[in-house]
Amino acid sequence: MRHCPALLVTAPASGQGKTTVTAALARYHRNRGRRVRVFKTGPDFLDPMIHQRASGAPVYVADLWMTGEADIRRRLYAAAGEADLILVEGVMGLFDGHPSSADLAARFGIPVMPAISGAAMAQTFAALAHGLATYRAEVPFAGVFANRVSGERHYALLTEGLPAGRPAFGYLPRSADTALPSRHLGLVQAAEIADLDRRLDAAAEQLVWKAPGLPPAVAFAPEETPPPPRHLAGRRIAVARDAAFAFLYPANLDLLREMGAELHFFSPVQGDGLPQGTQAVYLPGGYPELHLEALAANERLKRDLAAHAAAGRPLLAECGGMLYLLERLEDTEGQGADLVGLLPGQARMQGRLAALGPQEVTLPEGVFRGHTFHHSAMHSPLEPIARARCPNGRDTAEAVYRKGAVTASYVHLYFPADPQGTARLFTGEGRT
Repeated sequence: MRHCPALLVTAPASGQGKTTVTAALARYHRNRGRRVRVFKTGPDFLDPMIHQRASGAPVYVADLWMTGEADIRRRLYAAAGEADLILVEGVMGLFDGHPSSADLAARFGIPVMPAISGAAMAQTFAALAHGLATYRAEVPFAGVFANRVSGERHYALLTEGLPAGRPAFGYLPRSADTALPSRHLGLVQAAEIADLDRRLDAAAEQLVWKAPGLPPAVAFAPEETPPPPRHLAGRRIAVARDAAFAFLYPANLDLLREMGAELHFFSPVQGDGLPQGTQAVYLPGGYPELHLEALAANERLKRDLAAHAAAGRPLLAECGGMLYLLERLEDTEGQGADLVGLLPGQARMQGRLAALGPQEVTLPEGVFRGHTFHHSAMHSPLEPIARARCPNGRDTAEAVYRKGAVTASYVHLYFPADPQGTARLFTGEGRT
């Protein structure tokens, strides 16, 4: 066993500011010389970018369905061996979803700290905190934190009705200096916020922490898992990574390296072609619609990708990566650009969410878990080789397309869910 103080930062609902609170706590403790590791509950790319900047360490997803209990246990145990504090940001409200943040807290014994927005509220704050603390007895409760507070007097009103044994840990004032900008998929990417470190430091300075020291330590058990097979030993995989293609799980990259792959990053937006000696390509999701002019102008990469596919070398494209391979991509106003053209068809951005939810898909290479979250609609004459299944009953069933060596889908895959299948995707073995 390893012991490390830990909190799961949750809320009554989305929109309460738990990402800002989690990031503020991470930077607050980091600025005091503590080593902080942050995890994110539920599939997410944007919040972890913020938390990585706040904590200075990679942020991994902890999702009982997508990543699995063994994966989470292994990563928490590793974090407990090197951190002074572990923070886990929840998803939606504490009890929302199957599995929920509450399920994760109960499974690993991590005490929850609801961050409740105190805006336009007074004594009702205590009622919300009491309800969250008592709704499920098996969920460990640490205390409550107030967000968007106007000052000490307001904080006193919020917390005066808290019953004994329901401590208040402090508050974060309402401030434009600490707000995190957002767009249609959630928060803006960390690299796009020019003054992000200033905002994080301002949040850490304004945070009022009233608890004595760190929370109690949690015991984290080891998870004995064999190392993944080195089926990618020496294989050169080119990974797109820039402002247009940034939706990358650190665990995916870790697994590729652990299986022996040599990762070479390149930027389509900056005009890069494929790195020399590329044997497989990974085009992750992101925001290609925000960089259409630069992507359309990169003729070198278009030629490289066409030659790569013609040679029968594997190419995996997820969500925004798939849109980049289409003949054309348009924004919500119908303004667009001609792109790579490896896949027939086009896509157009929409003003509303097109699909959201976990996905499981069976391919010739293996069974993969992941998720989908997009605001675009795609039209292609290609026939899917498979359709994903949503485990929570939603009718979202994303298509997976294959044309020669190219595999493309809206689904963001979590590679550690099937290491053997991942190796086959990047070697081309088992492809039909």
